This record gives sequence, C-alpha cells and structure tokens, in this order.
Amino acid sequence: MKIQHIHQLADILPEQEWIILDVLRGIIRQQLPDYCKEKISYNVPFFYGNKGICIVWPAAIPRGGIKEGVLLGFWQGNKLSDPDNYLIKGTNKKIFYQIYKSVEEIDVEAVKKLLDEAIEVDRRK
Repeated sequence: MKIQHIHQLADILPEQEWIILDVLRGIIRQQLPDYCKEKISYNVPFFYGNKGICIVWPAAIPRGGIKEGVLLGFWQGNKLSDPDNYLIKGTNKKIFYQIYKSVEEIDVEAVKKLLDEAIEVDRRK
C-alpha cells in the first residue's frame, strides 16, 4: 500500500503508534521554520528544509528496522552535539534516533532542543 496522505496512516496504524506519531508531528511542525516542509516518503512522515531534517517511523510500517513503538530519526544526527546523550547512535553512521513506546516517554524539551540544532545544521547546508 502506498500512503499518499498522513490521514491514511491513522487508518492503518495501531492506535498507540498513531497517537505517538501525531504528538511527535505536532512538536516537529510547531518547531520547524516556514521554509521546512513535510511529505510522505517511504509511507512515513518526512520533514525537510535544504536537506532531510527528521523522520517519524512507526513500527507497523515495514522497513523501519524497529519491532515496536515509533522512531524519531534525525537525518544529520551525526552532526548534532546531543549533550544530553538523548539519541541512540545505532549502526547507521548518519541517522541517530530515539524510539518511543508511549507518549509519556517523549521528552518534549529534549526533542525541541534537538530540532533546533538540526534546523541550524540544515541552514548551513
């Protein structure tokens, strides 16, 4: 199935994954400047400016590499200072991420701080 619009995800995701995804999207959309956009890529929300900034990947969507929860991945994660060591480095050399299994696990301030830094990295191109 090819997802064309974000609301299609609401129809196919488990309720908990949809709620987490929706909360993360809200934080991201609020934080990103006007030049940044959201699109559906690989059937998940992808946020970009000059380059990719972040992606929100629910476990129910194939090829995300996670078995449960929702992944928030930063495309230029290797360029973020992440002083709080909030992100998981994993095996990918560029994309660093965090996985949420409930809304309560989302540290809004940490996510906003990382988004601000990711935006600065994106502005530098």
